[in-house]
Amino acid sequence: MSGERAPGAVSSAPRQGIDPQAMEFLRRLAGPDAEQLDTETMLRRMQGRMRSFLLEYKFALDEVSTKVGILREQFDAAHEHSPIEHVKTRLKSVESLMAKIALRGVPADLTQIREQIFDIAGLRVTSPYVADVHLVADALRRQEDLTVLQEKDYIAAPKPNGYRSLHLIVRVPVFLAEKTVHVPVEIQLRTIAMDFWSSTEHSLRYKFDGDVPEQHSRRMSQIAETTRELDEQMAELRRVLAS
Repeated sequence: MSGERAPGAVSSAPRQGIDPQAMEFLRRLAGPDAEQLDTETMLRRMQGRMRSFLLEYKFALDEVSTKVGILREQFDAAHEHSPIEHVKTRLKSVESLMAKIALRGVPADLTQIREQIFDIAGLRVTSPYVADVHLVADALRRQEDLTVLQEKDYIAAPKPNGYRSLHLIVRVPVFLAEKTVHVPVEIQLRTIAMDFWSSTEHSLRYKFDGDVPEQHSRRMSQIAETTRELDEQMAELRRVLAS
């Protein structure tokens, strides 16, 4: 897209516009000699490091996207029904990553960031039915070069607000010219109904800056239950039509 920054790009805003907390983060990330550097040099060094760091996540996301794409093509060719309806990817911006680092209290060290923050690169797979979600998840678990680091089944045990989805944190090897790095990628798998609810709930939280009025929260929880029932009814209808 026109005007879009490359991974790791840092704005060359005036020095007085840099938040003190962000400046301290930059100093630590720039290295032990950062105190001897002027602000512009420090920003350039940090930009180079973050660009390389986030580029590895982009490559990891490309790898996982390719795997999902192959599965999708196979299902499309071999079956009347495809369990993969939509695929969406996202890569955290530098600003978003820095905010999460500050929130989690993660040291300004790239190794620590990689070991403690797993959602820098994310891929969302939307499926028609709950059974499809598990079918795709099983296919990904069987990938020999994907290591499942974490699994959170919010379908079996929804979050208190009603959120449902299956989350896999996988580690994927990225083969660079001079080395191989193993990068975590978050995969979210959900049905169309789950995705609709999640997107709407996210928009609502954004509108109220995270402080959603109680009556709206209750209503969203009720709608979450409705989407669960919808998934069950659609699965039952599918079984009836297939019999």
